[in-house]
Amino acid sequence: MRFDLRLFRLLFIAIVSIALAACAGNDEQRTEVQNITEAYEEAQDSIANGNYRKGIQIFEAIQARYPFSDLSRQITLELMYAYYKSGQKEQAAEAADTFMRENPIHPRVDYALYIQGLAYYETGPDFLERTFNKDVTQRPPKDVDRAYSSLRRLVERYPASEYAPDAEQRIIAIKNRLADYENHIADYYLRRGAYVAALNRATQSLEQFNGATGNELSLQIMAEAYDKLGMDDLAADTRRVLAANFSSED
Repeated sequence: MRFDLRLFRLLFIAIVSIALAACAGNDEQRTEVQNITEAYEEAQDSIANGNYRKGIQIFEAIQARYPFSDLSRQITLELMYAYYKSGQKEQAAEAADTFMRENPIHPRVDYALYIQGLAYYETGPDFLERTFNKDVTQRPPKDVDRAYSSLRRLVERYPASEYAPDAEQRIIAIKNRLADYENHIADYYLRRGAYVAALNRATQSLEQFNGATGNELSLQIMAEAYDKLGMDDLAADTRRVLAANFSSED
């Protein structure tokens, strides 16, 4: 996910030179360019070595000095990555959102969408869930819908992006995660006799997340809910769809 460092340094020097040309003499300009270039390289090296706090502090200091420049836009790209890697996911998502809002046609919008999607993307179970072997699908999928939206925009708007293949795989995982949670709620209603609510939730899961691994369970819940409601024909129809798409041999 990183930039070509050598190419970027050349571009960086050119950008800073232009930014300072109007406000400094030649000697002062060269000194300023050298100082900022060294600071920029130090920030990148810090981040590459896992010292995100130091790298972020340096980048934020440079950005504060040149807030409305091309340099600031480039630093925002670096910062959103550093925020994400350091676990500051809200800051990463906000930085990506700011970048896209201020630079809607920038060639790195796909990168911003990708980082935003990763920042919202929910990973595996946390420490307590691992300790007590708790099913993560029973946890409300906080911010997963935002990850889905960002990654889907990336895939649809930039299908040739280098980040699109990974985004597509994450979209599949998100669909499965959301479908599983909807089924968990539907099953909860079913077991408590709220058959209409169970039916509505399972139907919603099936329609919104078509192709998810949870589709089979959605149909099973629907068939049972129809049975409990005395809707025998609809129950039979649902089981025919279930048999046709999910045979016992699969």
